[in-house]
Amino acid sequence: MRVAKPLVSAGGGFPAIYYTVKKTLESGNPIGLARRLLSKNTCKTCALGMGGQRGGIVNEVGHFPEVCKKSFQAQASDMRGVIDEDYFTRTPLSQLRFLSSAEFERLGRLAFPIVAEAGSDRFRRITWDEALTRTIETFRSAPPLRTFFYSSGRSSNEAAFLLQLLARAYGSPNIHNCSFYCHAASSVALGDVYGSGTASVTLDDLAQADVAVIAGANPASNHPRLISQLIAMRRRGAKVIVINPLKELGLVRFRVPSDLRSLLFGSDVSDIYLQPHIGGDIALSKALLKGVIEADAIDRVFVNDHTSGFEAVRADAEASSWDDLIEASGVPRAQIDASVRLLVQAKRGIFLWAMGLTHHTHGVDNVAALANLAMARGWLGRPGCGLLPLRGHSNVQGVGSMGMAPALKEAFASALETAYDIDVPREPGQDTYASMLAAERGEVNAALLLGGNLFASNPDRSWAERALQNIPFTVSLTTKLNEGHVHGRGRTSIVLPVFARDEEPEPTTQESMFNYVRLSDGGVASIEGDLRSEVSILASLAEGILPAGRFDWSSLHSHETLRQEIARVVPGYGPLADIARTKQEFTVGGRVRHDAAFATPDARAHFVVPPMPAFRPAAGEFRLMTLRSEGQFNTVVYDEEDVYRGNRTRDVVMMSAEDAAALGVAEDDRVTVRTETGRMLVTVAIVDIRPGNLAMYYPEANVLVPRRLDDRSKTPAFKSIIATVTCSERQLPRLGRPQRS
Repeated sequence: MRVAKPLVSAGGGFPAIYYTVKKTLESGNPIGLARRLLSKNTCKTCALGMGGQRGGIVNEVGHFPEVCKKSFQAQASDMRGVIDEDYFTRTPLSQLRFLSSAEFERLGRLAFPIVAEAGSDRFRRITWDEALTRTIETFRSAPPLRTFFYSSGRSSNEAAFLLQLLARAYGSPNIHNCSFYCHAASSVALGDVYGSGTASVTLDDLAQADVAVIAGANPASNHPRLISQLIAMRRRGAKVIVINPLKELGLVRFRVPSDLRSLLFGSDVSDIYLQPHIGGDIALSKALLKGVIEADAIDRVFVNDHTSGFEAVRADAEASSWDDLIEASGVPRAQIDASVRLLVQAKRGIFLWAMGLTHHTHGVDNVAALANLAMARGWLGRPGCGLLPLRGHSNVQGVGSMGMAPALKEAFASALETAYDIDVPREPGQDTYASMLAAERGEVNAALLLGGNLFASNPDRSWAERALQNIPFTVSLTTKLNEGHVHGRGRTSIVLPVFARDEEPEPTTQESMFNYVRLSDGGVASIEGDLRSEVSILASLAEGILPAGRFDWSSLHSHETLRQEIARVVPGYGPLADIARTKQEFTVGGRVRHDAAFATPDARAHFVVPPMPAFRPAAGEFRLMTLRSEGQFNTVVYDEEDVYRGNRTRDVVMMSAEDAAALGVAEDDRVTVRTETGRMLVTVAIVDIRPGNLAMYYPEANVLVPRRLDDRSKTPAFKSIIATVTCSERQLPRLGRPQRS
């Protein structure tokens, strides 16, 4: 049987170098791109936290150089030309609907405000005065509870703090950030475990660990700089266990371009690669814990002195039969035993995960099960040990720290009330999905979207489009257009162009996944256009929408003033007050757990018994997950080719050779994938994935994703999908987009 082969023999390496050279030349200004990469600005891609005052390609512990393809993709994209006014004049919305994410990306930067009026078939250029006046008038006339506010993770701390302050002073608790559809399950689970929803470790802890367990994540594609840390771990004798249903090339072997030895000879990334069934993570975590218990490798001192709930977790593991755990997880006993041996031999360990664990109806339980294993070994509350959710966008954690959430902790809420003479409801507002449902019912008058692509972040593509287009008025702040500005626009939709982070006229700050706050100097815009700072726009809206007298809202045009406000209001952010003067970046206080003092009511870490999920396909059905490609960041697709998986297009369904043979299909055959929500005609791509499981690309396959959520975190289950596959010649819409008439 023909099988697609990856276009490279390892992740990174000379192909990555060639790619970065190509992107540099495509930018049209190689010297300018190099200056932007080296500038004192935090990297615009993942939340690993590169850049800041150490320089753009230096990590938090000072290592140079640290740079990856994602950085070049983002920088080159921001340096593209602009969309001219004539494009909007000649291109109706009905035509824009057929653009893919990659095609929107190639349009270039938005350089002036635009509006699509209710009933109009085109965007048109408008002035800033008109755009701001219409937005102010709309929100002043709308009941606050019939509005919502949304932020992506690319915004600065200053803009996010101002947005949530604007929303709360206005009277709306319906405040969301993009992490609620990604890592909310992590935050809920970690809150249960040790009272804080963020990582318990620093970057330096990886250098002290004896083992790293990476579950449901693909850092080779999404956090490439993390791979150099894993390779360094293995060189000093530490071990790496990867847990992923799909065998990812970059998690097997990688060539780090900044490391000559690795570049020339390649580096093994993992010692053991476990491939469970999609949704089999709890069974696998219980199996590993059962093995640790049987090996008498429980850290009894830590468990007895610093935790609660272990006996129930022990009883649950011991009552689970090996046969049931192996069948549910899909992982052979020999591989489980080999992994247990590595866990037992190690003195310190760190567990890392991403959406492979959180994007399920049991996402919180997935994370809790992994945390149980870490705590049983005593790997929490000391250096070189802990739990690390791999956050996506570069400031998604900072946006959350700034209060972009429907509920605040009491200390934060009280500080806001004292500082600004406002009432902060203690009852939470709508979560993101609840606001989408309200929009569908016609109960949302207006929405403000600070970056991102809320449309493509939702399950059930057709429903998401219906719901968002049912909102009478939306206003979006963005650097570039994306599918959300067309499919997810309100009946009247204003889109405002903003500076990228390294173009901001004043410094901004960001927070990494390691709770580390960095300062970005800003710079000069790479394009010519009528752009404004996010803070300037939001401050103008605050001046117009909020009643005068409570506070001098006009003072919040200043980034420095905002940092002073953040320092006196946001817990752990006191050092932000002086960061622009001292250039002293810092770790947020009270987050890192290097001792066994936990922020729970009883000061103990908590074990939780996670029930086994009922996610099981029937005969003839498959488990389906959606995932991102190597040429993609979040919903943004830079390149439709996925070199690591050997796919040249994105309209594919990835399956095992065994499943392909059983279906009687081969590589490149056309099949129809069906779920209860939709269907797609796609091409077969044969990959190394656990038989019985399928993978397709996000966000195109959102048309297949049912609207099911994790009950506690309200995270959509992009990886808990039951699907069927049939041979079909019928021409259905490809990539989840409408057919042309």
